[in-house]
Amino acid sequence: MNIIDISRELFSTPVYPGDPAPYRDLVRRMEMGDLYNLSGFYTGCHSATHVDAPRHFIEDGKTIEQIAPGRFIGDCTVVEAAGIITGSDIDDILPTSKKMILFKGDGKAFLCESGAFALTDAGATLVGTDALSIEMGDETFAAHRELLGAEVVILEGLDLSQVEPGDYRLIALPLFLAGAEASPVRAVLIRE
Repeated sequence: MNIIDISRELFSTPVYPGDPAPYRDLVRRMEMGDLYNLSGFYTGCHSATHVDAPRHFIEDGKTIEQIAPGRFIGDCTVVEAAGIITGSDIDDILPTSKKMILFKGDGKAFLCESGAFALTDAGATLVGTDALSIEMGDETFAAHRELLGAEVVILEGLDLSQVEPGDYRLIALPLFLAGAEASPVRAVLIRE
């Protein structure tokens, strides 16, 4: 079994413009004479590799803890795509992909509204990207609204640099954050 970590490190990953920067606070340190090491940390819910729950853009949408853990585990397809991914592109991808799709585009794989519509129409359950966000520069956030309105989980900030396109088993469990619209995850792909 081959396990590939596709997570980005929380404290060193660039943050989305306007998001708070994560940091770690060293509370106790053995090197300073303490009997043990102890640290705390602060982060935004959308830092590094993370999942968006519907509440991110849907006022009465589900929050992270309201989504069953099984929704973050399943068969997925990694697809190489860069730039704006349209509905027509999705139509070409769907015949050979699973219901969970991860876009590998060197941080430049983005969905437009028609791509999101095509994915929800096809019954996608999770959509991921190696970009900081699933969409680029759309102030209406139409792709987010379409996906999250259909309760399609969005997985952003992946590191797919060491992953070949193809089928895998995905595990991307969020933290149990009651009321949160998103959560950092440790995401891995498994190939038998």
